[in-house]
Amino acid sequence: MKLNKDFWNNRYIDKEIGWDLGEIAPPLKEYFNQLKNKELKIIIPGCGNAYEAEYLFNRGFKNVFLIDLSPTALEQFATRVPNFPKNQLICGDFFNHNEEYDLMIEQTFFCAINPSLRSDYAKHTAKILKSNGKLVGLLFNDDLNADHPPFGGNREEYLNCFSPYFNIEIMETAHNSIEPRNDRELFIKLSKK
Repeated sequence: MKLNKDFWNNRYIDKEIGWDLGEIAPPLKEYFNQLKNKELKIIIPGCGNAYEAEYLFNRGFKNVFLIDLSPTALEQFATRVPNFPKNQLICGDFFNHNEEYDLMIEQTFFCAINPSLRSDYAKHTAKILKSNGKLVGLLFNDDLNADHPPFGGNREEYLNCFSPYFNIEIMETAHNSIEPRNDRELFIKLSKK
């Protein structure tokens, strides 16, 4: 299976986006609600419909950048949130993106990439985060699928993947996931070493 631009774009065109909650995930909403610094430069890779970005933007965070392989996903977001700056919508490959950020939000991107790229994900994330930068989000704590996304994983695997590049501040079962994901998500807060 080629997890390329065409694959992901067709998923949005055909509305085959079963992972999409249709709203911001409660654990991320709770985290965002306690953020004080609205000047943070934030990236959301594999953003899809980007309800997280919409929520942040509507709360006054203006330095939010979205990156996705799917132009359709970005177009749908731009239609839904017309005041969001178009120059902060990036159609491209996260692994080729080299701007620097204070915070990266993880929401169903890690589980969508080929598992062979997970170490590269951790390394590249550390590269694009500024000193004291953080990776915050949700990871599936479930086996899920082995031959197509979403790909699952577990805490031990994630610790091995991220520990070379990050201090693990939080990696625990999310207490407020939506019902179908209850006890199947880890909330993470990792700080760049």
